[in-house]
Amino acid sequence: MNETQIPSRFLLKNTGENTNEDELARQKVFLERARLHAGELERLLGRTPTFCVVNFGCQANAKDSEKLAGVLRSAGFTGTESEGADFVIYNTCTVRDNADNHFFGRLGRASHFKKENPSMKIAVCGCMMQEQGNVDKIRKSYPYVDLIFGTHNLFRFPEYLCDVYEKDTGAFDIRGQKIIDIWDKTDRIVEDLPAERKYSFKAGVNIMFGCDNFCTYCIVPYVRGRERSRNASEILREVEALAADGVCEVMLLGQNVDSYGLDLIKKGEPSMSFPELLEAVAHVPGIERVRFMTPHPKDMSDDLIEVIRRNPNIARHIHLPLQSGSDRILKKMNRHYTKEQYIALAEKIRERIPDAAITTDIIAGFPGEEMCDVEDTLDVIRRVGFDNAYTFIYSIRRGTPAAKMEQIPEEQVKEGFDKILSAVQESARNRASILTGRTMRALVEEVNKQDPQYVSARLSNNIIVHIPGDESMIGKFYDVHLDTCKGFYFFGTVVR
Repeated sequence: MNETQIPSRFLLKNTGENTNEDELARQKVFLERARLHAGELERLLGRTPTFCVVNFGCQANAKDSEKLAGVLRSAGFTGTESEGADFVIYNTCTVRDNADNHFFGRLGRASHFKKENPSMKIAVCGCMMQEQGNVDKIRKSYPYVDLIFGTHNLFRFPEYLCDVYEKDTGAFDIRGQKIIDIWDKTDRIVEDLPAERKYSFKAGVNIMFGCDNFCTYCIVPYVRGRERSRNASEILREVEALAADGVCEVMLLGQNVDSYGLDLIKKGEPSMSFPELLEAVAHVPGIERVRFMTPHPKDMSDDLIEVIRRNPNIARHIHLPLQSGSDRILKKMNRHYTKEQYIALAEKIRERIPDAAITTDIIAGFPGEEMCDVEDTLDVIRRVGFDNAYTFIYSIRRGTPAAKMEQIPEEQVKEGFDKILSAVQESARNRASILTGRTMRALVEEVNKQDPQYVSARLSNNIIVHIPGDESMIGKFYDVHLDTCKGFYFFGTVVR
């Protein structure tokens, strides 16, 4: 295999000279060529070639994986859950160490599949690939990987799909090329390539990419880039198309949705604010529920709270990352709010939207954290009364400011984490239990994996309720009586 950083036959380089529309048209040409290569591969194999997309990480990664799957499906591959597929792609996450370790374990096992199927292609993309150390590690220790690309150039996947099945002449060649193409940044937003949604009735919609906050523990601004907002008219057209295709619930996705449109305004371009965009999406015919992920406490406005309050089809669930309840630690994290400011915001939400669930993220063991800081976090948990929380032990991310700070002993981290987890669980149980006996609207998402006589549905506040039913109910809303609280979920019955 010949290894190149960027194939020499690229018609247009990453100079910023071609528009998003030009790039989209260009990638569609490559997609047509990829279909021809898939046909050649089918003749070689004597069957339809298969693909598998393995996703790690957040909702943004899941949305990216849908795009990758959509391109492969459109090119003529058929999906499978087997990592022994003819084309397997790992979409990586680098937020925490355990995600890194899990990925490298899976990638190591992939070598056995490739020995059994020499025509197999292995690709790796996503946030981990924006860190040079990880790319170097794969080149050295996993030489059987055929394609590596990052977050900024995912839209060029149709082109890379051609590259791994051909030489410079453009003719099909199963030996292909080994491609490594990592961009440091981009201002491109190319969204209209094929996508394969996991669910027919709900979908994520990217409204912006990247982050400008630079929290000291977070790698996201370095691997996803600075904030880039999509044009509001493009977002609304996508939501309208989804509604026409039977989607009844959308989730608006951005690392910090509160900042939507600010980058466009700075460039002198007109833009809606996030509250305006959220309300416009809520008014799209056919969209019965709107969610969004994730706001930042320092930026959450009264206008946003009011928009949620007056639009009942906007989910009564606000995920508001706290990270720590200690002013000292919050300052070290570069979060730009205080403990009391966060509590005041939560109280305002509770007052104006009484049925809203507030969930959060909390990091235990941040550098320099002491037990008095943990006590401050526990105080916020008690005073806010979180409906749920994702609690994490701090994980060093190479290249972030916090990685250079003095770390604290593991036993101290565990003590703080256990206290926080216990308080969160108690709060979640208490908040859920008060809903027992109420009737609430729920969207059925899937057949219950433990008991197929039940289906699992999600309430507006994001709590799961299991109700008797079958797969014919999936994708439909029902009024559900919450019979029994099981701590973090319910068993209920449909109200006829």
